[in-house]
Amino acid sequence: MKCDVISLDNKKVGSVDLDDTVFGVPVRADLMSRTVNWQLAKRRAGTHATKGRSDVAGTTKKSVNQKGSGGARHGNKKAPQMRGGGVAFGPHVRDHGFSLQKKVRKLALKSALSSKQADGKLIVLDEAKLKLAKTADLVKSLAKLGWGRALVIDGAEIDTNFHLAANNLVEINILPSQGANVYDILRSDTLVLTKDAVEKLVERLK
Repeated sequence: MKCDVISLDNKKVGSVDLDDTVFGVPVRADLMSRTVNWQLAKRRAGTHATKGRSDVAGTTKKSVNQKGSGGARHGNKKAPQMRGGGVAFGPHVRDHGFSLQKKVRKLALKSALSSKQADGKLIVLDEAKLKLAKTADLVKSLAKLGWGRALVIDGAEIDTNFHLAANNLVEINILPSQGANVYDILRSDTLVLTKDAVEKLVERLK
């Protein structure tokens, strides 16, 4: 399919053919959901922990006599029901990540790209480069473009000036083509791909 290519000045500078096998596949919401859950699970630190009865400091001497007190038959002071005792079934340090097949992740990324294309929220940019690393210059260009919260995906490397200028803008995120992922694509209002990014993504996913 044909798609117009624009510049940062919002002028048409040509067109590009988008591969239907990457940007025109049926959208699979189920696979995108699985992939987003997989991404977020990998991000979790898993450092939450509580002390069990074997971790807390305390005496193991029986607190009261077994019989005659009229109370419960308590033993170890470190038991969970005792004040200052260990926590029963508390969280422990672990890895929350799980495995997900490569073909599922690949198809989910294709679905995310295709959904943006189908919704008319995919824009192809000639190049994401600036002469000077000035946020003010980029803000003027963005005012003409009206992208809103956008994810800009460049080729193998990101232009340093563009990256420095966009770092000060909350609504703009930048990634190299290798870092393209389902979660960041779906959470953006507009997906902006440079011509280099289109080529790299087709090579990666076709």
